[in-house]
Amino acid sequence: MQKANKTKITRRKFVDTSVKATLFSSVAISGFPTIIPASVIGKNPPSDKINIGWIGCGRQGRGDIAGTMRFDTAIVVAVNDVDSNRMALGKKMVEDYYTKKTGNSTYVNVKTYGDYKEMLLDKSIDALMITTPDHWHSQPAIEAALAGKDIYLEKPTSLTIAEGRLLSDVVRQKKVILQVGTQQRSSPQWRIAAELVRNGRIGKLHTVKIGLPGDPSGPEALEMPVPKNLNYDMWIGSTPEVYYTEIRVHPQKDFDRPGWLRCEQFGAGMITGWGQHHFDSAAWGMDTELTGPVSIEAVAAFPKSGLWDVHGDFMAKAEYKNGITQLTSGGYPNGVRYEGTEGWIFVTRGNYTATASDPVVDDRNAKALDASDPKILKSVIGENEIHLYVSESQQGNWLDCIKSRKEPISPVEIGHRACTVCLVTYIAMKLGRKLTWDPDKERFVNDAEANSMLSRPQRAPYGTNYIKI
Repeated sequence: MQKANKTKITRRKFVDTSVKATLFSSVAISGFPTIIPASVIGKNPPSDKINIGWIGCGRQGRGDIAGTMRFDTAIVVAVNDVDSNRMALGKKMVEDYYTKKTGNSTYVNVKTYGDYKEMLLDKSIDALMITTPDHWHSQPAIEAALAGKDIYLEKPTSLTIAEGRLLSDVVRQKKVILQVGTQQRSSPQWRIAAELVRNGRIGKLHTVKIGLPGDPSGPEALEMPVPKNLNYDMWIGSTPEVYYTEIRVHPQKDFDRPGWLRCEQFGAGMITGWGQHHFDSAAWGMDTELTGPVSIEAVAAFPKSGLWDVHGDFMAKAEYKNGITQLTSGGYPNGVRYEGTEGWIFVTRGNYTATASDPVVDDRNAKALDASDPKILKSVIGENEIHLYVSESQQGNWLDCIKSRKEPISPVEIGHRACTVCLVTYIAMKLGRKLTWDPDKERFVNDAEANSMLSRPQRAPYGTNYIKI
């Protein structure tokens, strides 16, 4: 970890008053209490720590925030959730962690916010971790950027291509650090596979096969009373009003997989839920991180009844300007297979921990990284060859970049481009025909119906359409 740059961190704690006036004029500003006690225990004094606010204290977020708290350069000081029970559990989780870590039960008194916009006004908060449902990703990220906060944003980056483009533009304009939660980039096998491909170890790359499952159909679900602890109107956000039933939202008694992941209203299913991971990793090896396909076609099965309505089994084909064809289906092993004129490399998740110059034994190697010839994996990347960004932790890299102001391993534009592949694929699934895509203009060519799906109607007052920029 790098030593804190006190000047940069101090300067970033001030929110431009004009931005506050336009974004949050309806929120009364009062004096916020000091969150970190004067007698903080740890190797870094409070002034050196990055103060983090956590938005969305659910299933995915608990893992992300745990991965962040292990670094001494940061401290989580505030939490927000529209479900007050989950917010209380998030506060307890953070305080219990620091109590155990420091032996000091008063190390931090985590502040709670029912509305994240109030959290954005807290000048003591430097950065935000946004781990909300998919339809609540882009709006708080854009507003955080406008407020001068650095951001860790769970994938998918956006619900639509239009709001993803807006997010990327605002983040770059405000020069804040945004790390997308595509953490496969911080697992070494994905980087090693991409480096080997980019350096020609399998010859000329021509085909990439991505294994990605669909979701099952679900049951019918009757309307239920909205729990008193849930601000359901805010949870629905910019999407249409729809009756409450527990399996549409999240479990009230645990942190099992929430039902909204399988509702088209709030996302697009596995094509975005896991797809952004694999499309991002594939683009790393294809050298297409800042562009996209020029054509896309897909077929998919969709449920005919039940609450869950995202895609099931599917097959998609994307063609790129550089001649590479990308095929995606649940019929392939889960992971990314690069096929070239002189061999292939397959990469997936696993316990792979070695570097290219120190390969693991074959039986473990096969679980995370495999090739047509074992010699390919033992190949060392030369000094003058392509070396890709190295990160050992997605959260740790984010914190390092907040202090150094360098670009993180998963920056916003690359995240937007990977998410775009997910979303154009989903549009092709829905329309059931081949589409021509212009990755520079980010529009379909001569297809008004497809272009109408680049955005969605938004229910006021929620949504990126209602942000004053």
